[in-house]
Amino acid sequence: MQAMISGRKVEDDSRKDAILEVMSDKYCRAIIENTMEKPKSAMEISAETKIPISTVYRRLQTLHDNKLLGISGSISDDGKKYFLYKSKIKAIATSFNGSNVEIEIVPNTSQY
Repeated sequence: MQAMISGRKVEDDSRKDAILEVMSDKYCRAIIENTMEKPKSAMEISAETKIPISTVYRRLQTLHDNKLLGISGSISDDGKKYFLYKSKIKAIATSFNGSNVEIEIVPNTSQY
């Protein structure tokens, strides 16, 4: 049975492996879910998901490296850098048919 998803297929095998590895991590999944609707700071993500802040920062970097998370930033009035993180994906569908893994990514188009 095939699901009807309007996304883009991932063709590169190394990219497929990276996505599967990231999505197998419970902290990465929690961060993606938490940042799907609106951008959030690392502190907000940590507080809302109960993930230690050091782990949040490591997973944010992993998600950004794999192009699954967007970063926007600004400088506060007191001169400190302030970054917000938002999921670039709404859903990921995978299928395995014995010799081939298919991955389809549905982009997150929600605007805040």
